[in-house]
Amino acid sequence: MKYGIVYILVSCFVLQSCFTGDNKINGVSFVAANSSIADEHVTPLVKLHANYAALMPFGFIKALDSPTIIFNSDQQWYGETSEGMQQYAEILKAKHIKLMVKPQLWVSRGQFTGDIAMQTEADWLLLEASYRHFILEYARVAETIKADLFCIGTELEHFVVERPEFWNRLIPEIRKAYSGKLTYAANWDEYKRTPFWGALDYIGIDAYFPVSDLKTPTVEDCVQNWLPYKKEIQSLSDANNKPVLFTEFGYRSVDFSGKTPWVSDRSKSAINYEAQIATTKALFETFWDEDWFAGGFIWKWFHNHKGAGGDGNTQFTPQNKPVEEVIRTYYKLFK
Repeated sequence: MKYGIVYILVSCFVLQSCFTGDNKINGVSFVAANSSIADEHVTPLVKLHANYAALMPFGFIKALDSPTIIFNSDQQWYGETSEGMQQYAEILKAKHIKLMVKPQLWVSRGQFTGDIAMQTEADWLLLEASYRHFILEYARVAETIKADLFCIGTELEHFVVERPEFWNRLIPEIRKAYSGKLTYAANWDEYKRTPFWGALDYIGIDAYFPVSDLKTPTVEDCVQNWLPYKKEIQSLSDANNKPVLFTEFGYRSVDFSGKTPWVSDRSKSAINYEAQIATTKALFETFWDEDWFAGGFIWKWFHNHKGAGGDGNTQFTPQNKPVEEVIRTYYKLFK
């Protein structure tokens, strides 16, 4: 497929960039597979100039009001098990890729984890016990593989708001099991209400902020619309004296990619590589040169690079799309 103006846009921004470079967390959200990985699966990360990969073991919940988390089972992808994560870590670290362990929950039918809420006090206590078992298991794995970062939860606003004392007790327990840096992945509309940033090392945000209502947004439009969010994020960083980390960021290759960038269903089907380039470039231009900003993890990256993304793919992955070169250029500047 000929991308035409898409390649022109990429070339132009490379020439126009004036950044001198600074060390950042240039990460990818590394999707687990049902097999081990080898050097060939990590080489594309090296070529991307990525220096971090997030390993994301999932725990599964049957419903938003179910208190039981199922994890590390024989039915899971190999890369989500304790054994698989250790194998992935060995291969990634051999290529000088640092690690974040980021356990996540999946609710049946893909329901939003921020809405997890129990109906009774008894069920809340059961959920707390189950989540404690889940997160401490992977904290120990993170310690074993010497991961540089550990994420204590992802987009769990209702759980956090309703049970603050549980989280206040849990964080010190995690620190006893794991000696590295801690963060939490707050949703883009949650992070200002997260109460325990002072107990962590990074303010973590899944950065799916709406930045443009245009079908094909421009970089300038997106940068301008980022400014109010940027001011709020920097204020929170200053108030807590903590760097900000985008625990997830990225845009789909579709029309209106900056309007509701958290939407991942199949309702959007019109391919738009220019929109993905503009939204992605605007995020880099807005944040990556800021001292208080630590970096982030692109959503998302599959181990089989040759078969991922490419023509006709409307999802988030940048693989084999023009936006991959955008990411490569910025990551090289800030490696």
